[in-house]
Amino acid sequence: MMKIELLFITPDAERLIESAGRTSYLSFNKQGKDSDKKFVRMLIKRGHLSVIEHAYATFRISGVSRALTHQLVRHRFSSITQQSQRYVNENNFNYIEPESVRNNPKAHSIFVNLMEKIRDTYIKLKDQGIKKEDARFILPNATESQLVLTANLREWRHIIELRGDPAAQWEIRKMALEILKIFKKYVPTIFEDLVINEEKLIIEKINIS
Repeated sequence: MMKIELLFITPDAERLIESAGRTSYLSFNKQGKDSDKKFVRMLIKRGHLSVIEHAYATFRISGVSRALTHQLVRHRFSSITQQSQRYVNENNFNYIEPESVRNNPKAHSIFVNLMEKIRDTYIKLKDQGIKKEDARFILPNATESQLVLTANLREWRHIIELRGDPAAQWEIRKMALEILKIFKKYVPTIFEDLVINEEKLIIEKINIS
């Protein structure tokens, strides 16, 4: 089961972003109660997103497939540490089964049988003296994995917009929705213009006045 854990987020991130941004204007005298929210809205509306790079967040993302992590590691403006198939014994690897397969009895049977065959073959290769780093070559994209990802909030906005889009693969779209829900608790103004369509389970961008 997918699990999203916030490990760290820059304290008072929106206040920090306001302070950094006001350096451009030397307008520190305008800081006051809730002025950070107004300032952040202005930055996002004008597209001055470099300022929100001063704040970071770190998530542990677990219970997901290697198919998802292969997509996520393409986001180069982030730091990623992933569960290693070279060092971890995958004799009893868990796997992610798409609903489209699980809900089709014949497809489900084919899928599960293949996973068991791969698991058995992996063990047999190791029994023949093959190291984990080579036996892993047969492990499927369905293999369950986890990683820790750190990125600045501008990059997180990019990840969420891209991976929450209707065209995104279902699993990574679900991840984007869960991460956005967390951000809306901690830094709501920074993600105010990104909203979750609960009916379609997608992320949409709206204009904030």
